Amino acid sequence: MARKAPISSAPEVVARTSGSLRWRLLLSAAAAIFVAMAIAWAVMGLLFSRHAQRSIVTELTREALEIVAGLELAPDGTPRMQIQSSDPRFERPRSGRYWQASSTRGAERSASLWDEALPAAGLVPSDQWSTREADGPFGQRLLLIERSIRLGTSSTPVTVQVAQNLSDLKAASAAFGRELGLFLAILWLALLLAAWLQVNLGLRPFGRVHRALASLQQNPAARIDASLPREIAPLALAINTLADARERDLIRAKRRGADLAHSLKTPLSALRSISHRARESGATAIADDLDRVLASAAAALETELARSRAAAIRDHTGSRACSPLKVTERLVGVIERTESGARLVFEVEIADKLRFPLAEEDLTEILGALIENAARFARRQVMVSADDRDHIFQLCVEDDGPGLEISAEEALMRGGRLDEAGHGNHGLGLSIARDITEASGGTLSLGRSPLGGLRVELHWVKT
Repeated sequence: MARKAPISSAPEVVARTSGSLRWRLLLSAAAAIFVAMAIAWAVMGLLFSRHAQRSIVTELTREALEIVAGLELAPDGTPRMQIQSSDPRFERPRSGRYWQASSTRGAERSASLWDEALPAAGLVPSDQWSTREADGPFGQRLLLIERSIRLGTSSTPVTVQVAQNLSDLKAASAAFGRELGLFLAILWLALLLAAWLQVNLGLRPFGRVHRALASLQQNPAARIDASLPREIAPLALAINTLADARERDLIRAKRRGADLAHSLKTPLSALRSISHRARESGATAIADDLDRVLASAAAALETELARSRAAAIRDHTGSRACSPLKVTERLVGVIERTESGARLVFEVEIADKLRFPLAEEDLTEILGALIENAARFARRQVMVSADDRDHIFQLCVEDDGPGLEISAEEALMRGGRLDEAGHGNHGLGLSIARDITEASGGTLSLGRSPLGGLRVELHWVKT
């Protein structure tokens, strides 16, 4: 009898994350520190400029008082400088430091102005020095201090102006800004390193939670240690509570499955006895119908129990290992004693050191279903092989039976339950093997064996 066993591939689940919390914290810290440093750079640059300007104003005021002390009015009312200023910049043309004393009758100015003049003063106070910025000679931007004074007993007001080129101040401010920027950049990197250490120390308890969850995945009885920081302790408590609830639900489900199996086996056995008596009494057609119904019910029961087993495996996948050679030899030894296995030759090509990432009981159920299925349809030979190459564990069960009546691709595309794809139980073994294989993280595929029958391949990727 050919096997009609369509099998559907398991949907591929793609894990998606919304980003790294560590990188979010680091990037936000880097941005916040950068903004703070930029504001500090701008404010400190402004404070430096204002401080430098106040220092220049103080210096200009001192020199203005010195100039005022050396001034006198000529008989024609023109201001005249009687002493030479102590600052040599007043004597060097276009030096950037200038003074000028002017009245309605004329003006006296420093040699540094050459034949230029300072900007005309407006309303100048007489009780204090006023400060302003203005465009001056030689295309320079000047900082000026001005005051209206009276020399001696004269009633003629004299406006005294002392000026400084602001380009020197701007150059000093630019140099200060560059040096300050370099310092703040180094400080930003240092603070970023400190933030990285802080984030890693702060997130370290989550690493403990992650390791505890991995332990919980491997061992349902494990729980997360409650000695965690105050902020994470509620999360650990919630996970432990959920694990307790899942464990209780799993235990109840297993008990209900076992109770269902036991409760149905007795009626099925009774129905088989009724079928046997009906056949003996001559009601062969009724007995055949009853046997088919019983076979379908038994197949459905075994399939649901296998799926319950697969769900338990899916919930408890972890770092386990078993020897496929030992499992295969044990199963072959049992099947060889059956009526269908006694007439076959079993070939096992598995290395003794090979280990598969499955629990031994899970591999036993998978291989048991496949080898029993192969023995049922094989003519003379069944081959079981396994290896691990290219980071993939591979297991093959082949026979020299009639194989599939449809192509493997068509069988895979059809999907559905394998135990419903044909008559009796001939798809049940593949159904059980597929469910448990996919639950343990593997894949199952069908193909034509070189022996002539069906080739079932199972793969698990190394992690």
